[in-house]
Amino acid sequence: MSIVLISVHGLIRGHDLELGRDADTGGQTKYVVELARALGERADVEQVVLLTRRVVDSQVSADYAEVFEPLSDKASIVRIACGEDKYLRKEMLWDALDNFSDNVLLYLKRQPRMPDVFHSHYADAGYVGSRLSHQLGIPLVHTGHSLGRNKRLQLLASGIKRNEIESTYHISRRIEAEETTLGSAACVITSTQQEIEQQYGLYDFYQPERMRVIPPGTDLTQFFPPQGDEKTSPMALALKRYLDQPNKPMILALSRPDPKKNLVALIEAYGGSPALQQAANLVVVAGNRDDIQEMENVSKAVLTDILLAIDKYDLYGKVAYPKHHKPEEVAVLYRLAAASHGVFVNPALTEPFGLTLIEAAACGLPIVATEDGGPSDIIRNCRNGHLINPLDRAALADTLLLALSDRLAWRRFSRNGIAGVRRFYSWPAHVESYLSVIRPLVETAEPRTHMPVRRRSGTFRQQAIFTSLDQNLIGDTVSLVPFLHTMQEHRKSIIFGIATGRSLDDALTILKRHNIPQPDVLITGQGTQIHYAPNLTEDAVWARHIDHQWNRQAVRDILKDVPGLTMQPKSNQSAFKLSYFMDPAATDVNNIRRLLLRNEQAVNVIFSFGQFLDVLPVRASKGLALRWCAEKFGFPLEQTLVAGVTGADADMLRGNTLGVVVDNRHLGELADLANIEKIYFSKLPHAAGILEAMTHYRFFADDEAGAAA
Repeated sequence: MSIVLISVHGLIRGHDLELGRDADTGGQTKYVVELARALGERADVEQVVLLTRRVVDSQVSADYAEVFEPLSDKASIVRIACGEDKYLRKEMLWDALDNFSDNVLLYLKRQPRMPDVFHSHYADAGYVGSRLSHQLGIPLVHTGHSLGRNKRLQLLASGIKRNEIESTYHISRRIEAEETTLGSAACVITSTQQEIEQQYGLYDFYQPERMRVIPPGTDLTQFFPPQGDEKTSPMALALKRYLDQPNKPMILALSRPDPKKNLVALIEAYGGSPALQQAANLVVVAGNRDDIQEMENVSKAVLTDILLAIDKYDLYGKVAYPKHHKPEEVAVLYRLAAASHGVFVNPALTEPFGLTLIEAAACGLPIVATEDGGPSDIIRNCRNGHLINPLDRAALADTLLLALSDRLAWRRFSRNGIAGVRRFYSWPAHVESYLSVIRPLVETAEPRTHMPVRRRSGTFRQQAIFTSLDQNLIGDTVSLVPFLHTMQEHRKSIIFGIATGRSLDDALTILKRHNIPQPDVLITGQGTQIHYAPNLTEDAVWARHIDHQWNRQAVRDILKDVPGLTMQPKSNQSAFKLSYFMDPAATDVNNIRRLLLRNEQAVNVIFSFGQFLDVLPVRASKGLALRWCAEKFGFPLEQTLVAGVTGADADMLRGNTLGVVVDNRHLGELADLANIEKIYFSKLPHAAGILEAMTHYRFFADDEAGAAA
């Protein structure tokens, strides 16, 4: 098998992972690298490629700018451009994901073969993986790592205001991407059963039968019990300078500085218990830092609160909080704590899995962990510690004291943890289960093909113009004339396409009425039909491709009694399109999407012109149809001018195309595009706005230069 892993954000490389540097460089980055390596060790895996974002930024290592990094003979990291070159937190990447997706497709088309499966990690990669899966017909597997709905509940419970959560985390966009991914994925891999029931169970498209529990593995060559040399290590010496009695047992906490990791509550629990302070030192490793003032706001706030809590309880000499640690020193920290007969604590508000817990267990270190999330599965399998309510500081202190004082139980927990990790959480065990899930998806996938088409002269050209019809080409006859003249002048150098929500017959009638020449490509029905010149040959392969998961009758039955929806005339309906008039005062597009998802219908819902609602197969849209044609004819998206005016045109405009939104646009429907640098908002309406965009992009500059020569 050939497997492509997708993990967009964070700083990902095959060596010296900067774990804890920020909220985006945590357990997920480690997991995907180790999964790629472990898969590459299998004889039945031909190739593993981990796709991530390429970062060119003087503030981070030059490693992240390298396009290709081998991990082994069969595994590698490939970095793909994604919007701005500089390093950005994941919440700032949403507008660039279509660009990343288009660039990934370019990369894949240059490879000797297409992958057999995509495996996306986190919501942003899920968005990308869904698009690629829809375009290529390749099955998608998804791992959420953490989920937006659950995070929003936890943040609200901690007292953060809803509007602040939205502005900081773009949580609604993340949740929408997660719902889309759940509707697209053939399988969702989770770490625990609790994750399926209590976290994915919050989602509209909740299908537990598509979900499989496969706990992550850990590297047992790196994480193992104390060897006797830990106390002379550089890390041991670094901790001693913080502690008055460095030989006391160690309570170790290790996580990035994030509010949901609840580190401040741990310090307050320790500070409020003189008995616990007498029994053990507290070591808090919260990522790496140089100057807290220069860190991002969330990390800065958490680290500042940590220091204030230490000062409030006067814990100097009892708490160590080192500024730096190397990746290989994480295992040394676990062994130091185990050698001191200490305990590892994870007091997070919620923990989807808890990779650090199995690392600590592999080193023989008993654990105390939050009861919310994956730790319950780990402790049930390994029988090596205690669960706590992360909001109950007194109980947290009492449980830590119990774990430290009962030496008989401590030794039992230590032995159980070592044995349990070997049995349940090794990488070979993980990969064996993983491939048993992936293999049937690959074996049942249908290979995608393209139908051969007799092309009109000029359709091998390297430029294309695609435009919607209503309120774009038509609506202003004065500006249409110079537009058509320009198209005629350059007819030998471009492919001309029209993408409309109208039916084929209706679109042809409009073209004839306005004397618009038949285009090379005519996309109709909001992207559900594609016809090619010169004989209006329908792309039958496209029709078979978009039939995936489509159940027209089920959709119609679900929507039949929704207030504010009225079926459009029969002439506006088709096999792959259900069309309604929608009253925005009576219902909402998001409510329609949620209703369909709850009823297990993964579809594409499009609202346009302030009143029209179209429901299409999940693989159909104007943007996906355009990209299908680009692949068929070989014209690059980077040389494709796309003009739109309403919400139905949005996914044509995103990504690597040269987008223009003409001035008579339905602004509310395209407001989200205003912040995307590559989309031009014209000052002129209708066809005049398209001509303006041609000048803005210098679209025919090469032709003009050739004519001048």
